[in-house]
This record gives sequence, structure tokens and C-alpha cells, in this order.
Amino acid sequence: MNESAKLIIFYNFANCSKTKPMSVTIVEVKTKKQLKAFVKFPDKLYKDDPLYVPALQFDEMNTLQKKSNPAFDFCDAVYFLAYKGEEIVGRIAGIINRKANDEWNEKIVRFGWIDFIDDMDVSSALIDKVIEWGKKQGMVYIKGPLGFSDMDKEGMLVEGFDKLPSITCIYNFAYYPEHLEKLGFKKDVDWTQSIMKFTEKVPPQFSTYNDLIEKRFNVHLVTLKTRKDKMKKGHEMFKIINEAFLDNKLYEFTTLSERQIDMYVKQYVPLINKKLVSFVEDKDNRTVGFVLTMPQMSNALQKAKGRIFPFGFIHLLRALRLKSTNTIEALMIGIIPEYQGKGVHALMFNQLQTNAYKLGARLMITNPQLEENAKVQTVFANAYEIKPYIRRRSYVKEI
Repeated sequence: MNESAKLIIFYNFANCSKTKPMSVTIVEVKTKKQLKAFVKFPDKLYKDDPLYVPALQFDEMNTLQKKSNPAFDFCDAVYFLAYKGEEIVGRIAGIINRKANDEWNEKIVRFGWIDFIDDMDVSSALIDKVIEWGKKQGMVYIKGPLGFSDMDKEGMLVEGFDKLPSITCIYNFAYYPEHLEKLGFKKDVDWTQSIMKFTEKVPPQFSTYNDLIEKRFNVHLVTLKTRKDKMKKGHEMFKIINEAFLDNKLYEFTTLSERQIDMYVKQYVPLINKKLVSFVEDKDNRTVGFVLTMPQMSNALQKAKGRIFPFGFIHLLRALRLKSTNTIEALMIGIIPEYQGKGVHALMFNQLQTNAYKLGARLMITNPQLEENAKVQTVFANAYEIKPYIRRRSYVKEI
């Protein structure tokens, strides 16, 4: 056989042996079994990634179900799984927050809980499905990643892929934003996180004028002593968020309902270490400001593998007591409008750092702060040695 014949035979064999690329099938989540698969998919996708922090599975299930999440009082949602053959290769949630759309005078369909393999066919099919659903509801833009409310994880990781993420934040592979940009999405807003070092001595910006601030504005710090104190202040904390966040017109924020506040208080306030939160009251004992921090829980949740039982709670309890970490995370700060700019934050951070340092905290990571929110971005300016940590982004696209 001559060489030409051999080449022809080889070419034909090679082409016959090639399999046709497997198509993507999108399935709407309808059953509890499918919802569990939806929740567990990231654990499989990121199983070899040492920086991945699994979400608490029961928490995710509660958030995504109408019967347990009060946000469904004013939200509609749909969930989709992407398959190639029998294998799940992606997921996405579509959310319409009617309350937020009314308050912001928008027609937005949100996407969230988005994860996918590095395949444009998969990411495109998932986004297209949410767009199709959103259009049927009369929406004209798609934004995300966003959740039901500002208390959910939001913002796609775009910088800091080598950093351990917070449990309150989204983690994703570096190819995610590349896919969105290829699909026509543009930056809407960015959130940034910073990391700073604590020293035993509180910075003068937070300690020098505290007596003067207390006397001039008739305010005082509060020490939480009992669980009842903590639960009462928890309700007040979320009401301050409603007032402060809405006044500052923070991105896509919508006021939390009483049912939402009750849910968040019951779920999260019992976990608060009383020494890692600070409240300020006025002369009438009205809460006017708070700072909430907690130990970094990421490593503990990795060890727990997203489950509290049978042994996950041991790792979580050790972290909550600052026994397995020297880092705290500043989750939220809220000051009612009439007391902003009056030094109330200095009182709180003086108390907070003093307590945290005694407990062993040496580093603090800020929760995501809107890049354009100058009031919060400058709170720690010139007080600590600050370094950029992580950047996240919300994308938008006209549909």
C-alpha cells in the first residue's frame, strides 16, 4: 500500500472515531431531590480547590425554599441545572425581587447561585434560560450575581483568586468573569475587601476623643450580658440596617421585612460572640449604631465539609471562640443617619479592637464594601496597615 492510501485510511478512521460534542440540556428544578443536587453541585465542581469554602447545606436549602424564606413574600425565583448526558455541569438561579424593582424603579431579573464548568455552551445556556424567564415577566435587564436580598451572597470574584474567601461571600474560578464578558455583560458595581493588622494599642483615631464624643452627643457604649440582650439588639441591628442602608442608597438594597428580620435574628444572632459586637445608645437608650464582627470561619467550614453533624459543629465552635484562627471579619456597620459623622464609629471600634485583641485576634478582614461608598471605605483610613484583599463585581446586560 502506498503512502497516499495509508494517509487516506488514517484520515477516514480518525474522523469516524471522533464523537460528536455532547449537547447541553437545561432542566428546571422542580423536586427536593433536584434542589439538593443544585445545592451540592459546587462541592463536586470545586472538590480539588484548596480555597473553596462549602456553604452550610441546610442553610442553602432554607434560603432557596419558599416555605422557609420570607423573601418569597415579594420575590419570584426559578432554578436550573445544566446537564451533559447524565452529569450535572452547571447551575443558576433566576430571581425577580419585585420590592427592589419598585423601590429602584427598575425591571431587573437577577441571576445568582451560578456555577459551571469551563464551557461556553454551558454558561451561555444557563444565562439564556434566566433571560428567557425574565423576559416573560417583562424584565429588561439582567444583573448579578445577586441574591434575594442584600443579606445573601453577591458579587462575582474578579480579583484575589489566591485568597481564602469569607463564608459570607461568593467564590468562583477565574474563568467565570471571562465567560460573562464574552456573553456581553458589563461591570455595574464592584465591592472590595481589605485586610488589616491589629496591634495591642488601639489607633488614636479610635481612642483619643471618646470621652468628648460621649459627652457632646450624649451617647454611650453597651455591654451585652445575656442571650436576651443579644436577641433584643439583634432586632435593633437589622432595623438600623434598614434605615442606614436605605438612606445611603446602597446598591440594589431594599428594606428587610419584619419576617426577614425575625429569620435572620433566629438563624445568626445566637452565633455572635458578645465580645465581638459593639452597640452605642443615645441618652434615651435608643440604639444608634452597631459594629458586628465574627471570627473567620472559612477553615472551620472546610473541615466541616458544609455539614454541622456529625462532627462539623466541633470545628465551627472552636472557630467561633477564636481557638483555631487569629482573624476576625467585620461583617456589618450601621449608624442611623442623624449620628453619622459624629465619631460614634470610634467608640465602637475602640471597644471592639480591645476585646478582639484580648481574645487573640491579630487580623481583620472587612466584608465587601461598595467601591463608591466613601463613608465606609474611609472608616479605617490612616488607622491601620491596610492591604487590598479581594474584589467582587456585579454585572449587567440589557435583554
